[in-house]
Amino acid sequence: MNTASQLSCDVLIIGSGAAGLSVALRLAETRNVIVLSKGPLAEGSTFYAQGGIAAVFDESDSIDLHVDDTLVAGAGICDPHAVRFVASHARHCVEWLIDQGVLFDTQPDAQGNECYHLTREGGHSHRRILHAADATGKTVETTLVSLAKNHPGIRIMEHRSAVDLITTEHTGQPGSRQVQGAWILDNQSGDIQPCRAKVVVLATGGAARVYPYTTNPEIACGDGVAMAWRAGCRVANLEFNQFHPTALHHYGARNFLLTEALRGEGAWLTRPDGTRFMPDIDPRAELAPRDIVARAIDHEIKRLGAECMYLDISHKPAEFIRHHFPTIYEKLLGLGIDITREPIPIVPAAHYTCGGVMVDDNGQTDLPGLYAVGEVSYTGLHGANRLASNSLLECVVYGWSAAEDIRQRIDDIAPPPALPGWQQGSELSPNEDAVILHNSQELRQCMWDYMGIVRTTSRLERAVRRITLLEQEYSRYYSHRHMTPRLLELRNLIQVAGLMVACAQARKESRGLHFTLDYPRAQAQSGPTILAPENYINR
Repeated sequence: MNTASQLSCDVLIIGSGAAGLSVALRLAETRNVIVLSKGPLAEGSTFYAQGGIAAVFDESDSIDLHVDDTLVAGAGICDPHAVRFVASHARHCVEWLIDQGVLFDTQPDAQGNECYHLTREGGHSHRRILHAADATGKTVETTLVSLAKNHPGIRIMEHRSAVDLITTEHTGQPGSRQVQGAWILDNQSGDIQPCRAKVVVLATGGAARVYPYTTNPEIACGDGVAMAWRAGCRVANLEFNQFHPTALHHYGARNFLLTEALRGEGAWLTRPDGTRFMPDIDPRAELAPRDIVARAIDHEIKRLGAECMYLDISHKPAEFIRHHFPTIYEKLLGLGIDITREPIPIVPAAHYTCGGVMVDDNGQTDLPGLYAVGEVSYTGLHGANRLASNSLLECVVYGWSAAEDIRQRIDDIAPPPALPGWQQGSELSPNEDAVILHNSQELRQCMWDYMGIVRTTSRLERAVRRITLLEQEYSRYYSHRHMTPRLLELRNLIQVAGLMVACAQARKESRGLHFTLDYPRAQAQSGPTILAPENYINR
């Protein structure tokens, strides 16, 4: 084994969004950090987040109210401790972002003093969303990326994918199980290289690309969930897949999200004939939580046989629209839609994975030395449905708590030994990409048809049968193939899809984002759906 070709660091961070870069920047003063990015450094869900980040900054608001709103949106199965933990630490973590140079929008108060402009989104009882126009994620991400690129303690490796975690079981180390590093695939050369690390942080985002229609970038394939599961970690609540109610329905921009802040500032949801439908469904109308709004839009589309519904803010002053939503205005104008004068065609699209790898308050998983931060994790914050703008907040709060825990523990962790190389398959096929693409499309359509916004027992059983066939084909055909980025993504997508369906089958009720016609009511007593590898039968 050529140990000279091995990478080495104190902390390996897999993922370069707000979660991963928060951890990296907090640790890099005293630790040697490597940050892996699956694509270009800024290409992740953080960059595309429009709405903002929730925190109590207004005197009329309170942490208790933020907690209450989160619990209501979570449909009764949030972990109250996790919710209060995040809400209580929200302000100082957002202030850390401000200290790093993130510029949130401000406005003069009644006395003429500058204060943060706080907007309101669905499910929030108060205005508590700090934002940078309608491109908050871009502002946060570009600020953190700039700092990371210029930090001597951070080594950035772009176009790299983690293939699998390396543990003491792979290295033959005595004692309790511990993470030792990961195998890293160079997406451009195809080489796979081990990386030794005392601590590994999964910050890989969610799994919305398991669906064909999504607001997420191409990289959101559930990689971290799949790797953690294969390493023996528990996962939870993967049946709760949030569909954003308002994704643009236009062939020129299939994944473009239309921020909930549009509805927060007065946009209406309408049928093709211009009539509103949300006031007939929920007293909160357009400001109802996302699961209710997404199901309402889906119902109207199917009931009318329409291609889409519409989001209309044209009744607001044109200057107001252009000032508050400049990115959306310019983007849609380029597609021939003037939102100051006409409604926007919209459909629901897979947006956020509310479940993930189980962690504690510090982001620590079941595997010592392995942390999971951000959308890849299950903290208990989101329950059965995520409250708008709590996602970026979760990234920075657990980025802070994970970094603090790592700082306290890392000196007691022995450096890993030399790591084994990846056993790369030798078979290559010129037609492999076409086969992988076909299988990926088949899986995604299966998930949309049978594990979508509305589910039934029979649909889930159909999903199991089709996913099982894909698992068998992968094991039989692909396991001997040379690993490629597309092949790795297919492997992870199949694994995560199976876990999502298993969670959905285990929940015999409708709650939050999981709605099944066979169990339309919520049970009186409920909790998270937890899967453990030792109890899971691979079907």
